Parts: sequence; C-alpha cells; structure tokens
Amino acid sequence: MTHTFNQSPRSRTLFQDTPTRTVDVGGTAFVYREVGPNRGVPVILLNHLAAQLDNFDPRIVDGLAATRRVIAFDNRGIGASGGKTPSTISEMARDAVAFIRALGFEEVDLFGFSLGGFVAQEIVLTEPKLVHKLILAGTGPAGGEGIDKVTPLTIMDMIKGALTFRDPKYYLFFTRTTNGRRAAKAFLERLKERRTDRDGAISLSAFGAQLKAIKAYGLQAPQNLNAIRVPTLVANGDQDKMVPSSNTYDLARRIPGAHLVIYPDAGHGGVFQNFADFVPRALSFLEAEALPQGGYAAENIRLVSSQNTNRFS
Repeated sequence: MTHTFNQSPRSRTLFQDTPTRTVDVGGTAFVYREVGPNRGVPVILLNHLAAQLDNFDPRIVDGLAATRRVIAFDNRGIGASGGKTPSTISEMARDAVAFIRALGFEEVDLFGFSLGGFVAQEIVLTEPKLVHKLILAGTGPAGGEGIDKVTPLTIMDMIKGALTFRDPKYYLFFTRTTNGRRAAKAFLERLKERRTDRDGAISLSAFGAQLKAIKAYGLQAPQNLNAIRVPTLVANGDQDKMVPSSNTYDLARRIPGAHLVIYPDAGHGGVFQNFADFVPRALSFLEAEALPQGGYAAENIRLVSSQNTNRFS
C-alpha cells in the first residue's frame, strides 16, 4: 500500500488538540495522549532524552495517526507522570511495559527514537510476544559506538544553546548545512503548536537519571539482536552525532530482515527533517501484512534532498 502525506488533516483531531489523559500504573499516574482511529494494533511512541509529551514531532504523530492508533506517553518521573525516573534502560522498559498493559493492550507496535530506541530494544528482547512491529530511529544497540559519550556532547550543546539563545536540539538533532538549519527551525516551531494543556518540563533529577542510564547502556555488553524476530524498520540521518550513524547500520545488520533507511545531509533528527518521506514509508511498513526481507545490503535508501522548502513546514 502506498501512502501520500497530508500536512493538514483538519477532518480529525490533531496531536496539538488531543486531551492529556491519565492511567494508573501500579499506583503511579502516567500521562499520555492518543490520536487516530480507535482500532487495530496501537503504535506506542518512546521518546528521546529530556523529552516529554510536547516534544513528539506533530508531523510524525499526526501523519501516523491518519490510519493508525498512536499513543505518546511520559514514562515514570517524566513530565507530568508521577514517580521517580529510573537510571537503567531495563527499568525504563519495565515501566513502559507496565504502562502498555495498564491500557489493556496485548500486542503493540513500538516506535523508539534515540533513548526511546534503547528502551524499545529492551522491550522486544524481554517481552517478544508483546511487540508486533518495531521502528527504531536515531538510535543504536547496547555498547554501540559513542553512546557512552552522550552526556558531554549534550552538555556542550546545552551551553552553546544558552549562549546563542537556541534550543539545544537545534545543534544536537540537525546538521549545520543550509538544509539542516532550515529543518531545525521548522521542527522547533512545530513543537510550539500546542497552545494549551502543555506538559511539565523534565526535572533535573529525571534528566540526570536518563543520562546515567544512557552511559551505562553505552558501556554494557552487546545484546543478542539476532533474537529480535519481529519486522523492524531502522532509520537515521547519515550524520548523527548524538548516536553515531554507524550504530544504525549495525542495528540493520544484526536484526534479522531489518529494513534500513538513511537520509543524506541529516543528523540525529533525520526522520523529523524528512517527515514527508518517512511517514508514508513508516505507514506502509506498519500496514504491510507480509514484508520482503530487508537487511543491511538489501535496502540502503539514500534520498535526494529536495529543494522544496515546504517539506520543512
């Protein structure tokens, strides 16, 4: 099935307008937002370092929600969710599984970006029957190249952001080329589209716990990714400096049958920069009943950068 991308789906509720809901997870309130049709296998979004509900790209969420039930949530201790943020990826994964089961789901698709991709891998390895399909973007495997260096890199660009009055994601997620700078500005503007009922900022303690978890994940022994037996789509920019792009190729090589998408002149936020291509590609992947084998050599897609600036809006 081929999908076309509609940037203004006004006939349905958009992510910027959907209410924030709460579910009890073992005595702790977790907040989440849900969009899309109330049917089928839901897509659970797992987000990046220091992100809360308002940091999910609305173009990605609304694009997927055109045909899929999409749920974004704050894990334990993040944003308006209660509890204390754990300092290991395995604990974050257990909390995410508890959230999914609290909503009554027995099978889900997972879309993990960056830190969320680490958590998604842990979930599919420990709870394989729970996961139907897997999307991993801007992420890497346990023990992957440069993952243990995320903390100093993040702090450096946070300082640069403070000195230049810019969000650190402007530097962390995008290249310094003309395309990259333009995409960064457009992405950050999209994150402001929700005007009311915005989420709470991440606390310093939660941020510190996430950094600790990421460093430990970067230093731990590699996991057996050959055990992942669900259809998997792996995507990134070709110049990711947060989780080096070599990790994306490594994931695609080690996960059986994985499909690989690499965007040129793009960094950590490659799927945000190229949402107009990524969303229909992701929908086709999620909705396919049978997928051809992908793999490191079979599908290394390099996309020609468009000169149409509308793709950044």
